[in-house]
Amino acid sequence: MTLMPLKFPILAAVLTLAASASAQTVTLNGSMGARQALLVIDGQPRVVEIGATVHGVRLLSLSATQAEVEIGGQRRLLMAGAGPVRVGGVASSASGGNEIVLTAGTGGHFRTEGKINGSAVNFVVDTGATSIAMSQIDADRIGLNYKNGRRGLANTANGSVPMHTVTLSSVRIGDVEIANVEAAVLPTAMEHILLGNSFLTRFQMKRDNDTLRLIKR
Repeated sequence: MTLMPLKFPILAAVLTLAASASAQTVTLNGSMGARQALLVIDGQPRVVEIGATVHGVRLLSLSATQAEVEIGGQRRLLMAGAGPVRVGGVASSASGGNEIVLTAGTGGHFRTEGKINGSAVNFVVDTGATSIAMSQIDADRIGLNYKNGRRGLANTANGSVPMHTVTLSSVRIGDVEIANVEAAVLPTAMEHILLGNSFLTRFQMKRDNDTLRLIKR
């Protein structure tokens, strides 16, 4: 598996969240000092201070590259460069969804929030990666017991590095969940978890300009 270093600019983060029967859209467009974020809520620009709630969106924390918000009792992290995930409407069963829709950010990269074994993560789609790939830092954070996994070598831009191959119990994006997905854990620092072909091949992929649709097989 060949992994290239990730170098992405700071981009506006867009997150589509469930709000009763319809989805709510929240965009992080920047910050005004250390305590105020410029959010676009359902298309309307709003300045929101940490701790304040505007149109049902509460700003919990803010940094130069991300903001944590709470909507409808659910916490979401808006990461720089994260593409929108269509989450909304009537709640579905844990694995009832069949389609993931992603929008490309600057540079054509598709980024999205998701979950691995129930823990929140941030993905970037990489069709050149054999499997899902993550750093040991991310694996430790989500409590993945990778040290008992199969050992091997991965080819990176910095040469060959040791890796552990494991099977993830579940990978979830929006309301679409896939079980038993292979992943590689590397000591190399990575900005995002690579959403590689061990996940992508479970879907039919359709790209239309800046929109990528993953339809569950």
